[in-house]
Amino acid sequence: MTSMTLPARAENRPPLPVRPTPHERDGRQDGAGTARPHPQQQLLADRGADPARVDREIGPRRPGVTYRNIDGAFMVLETIRDPERARTLLGRGSAQWALIVKDVLRRGAEPFVIGSAWTSSDYVVCLETADTSLPPAA
Repeated sequence: MTSMTLPARAENRPPLPVRPTPHERDGRQDGAGTARPHPQQQLLADRGADPARVDREIGPRRPGVTYRNIDGAFMVLETIRDPERARTLLGRGSAQWALIVKDVLRRGAEPFVIGSAWTSSDYVVCLETADTSLPPAA
């Protein structure tokens, strides 16, 4: 009988079983591009964007509009309706539009890209904004 204090030796152990190849890719397979595209992405690629849906998702956010929501207050600098450019900016394969906004509550805030839809918690603060190139009042 072997002692319980002796370490087990690797050459005495049987090899561990290997799991079967999974259905979806998990990094063990070689090669690229063998996975199927997501069905929603395929639908969007086939039919393109529905302009009415895009208008509903963007809402009243046009360049120059300042709106507010739970995250803060933002001025819209640009509305992007080109799906390819929106996908590149947002890094999402299904993006149909994007907005470039600037946080008006933070001094020195940099513009950034968003793709969040207009909801009932969003509301317009003002339709035209003052000239932001002027220095802040003392």
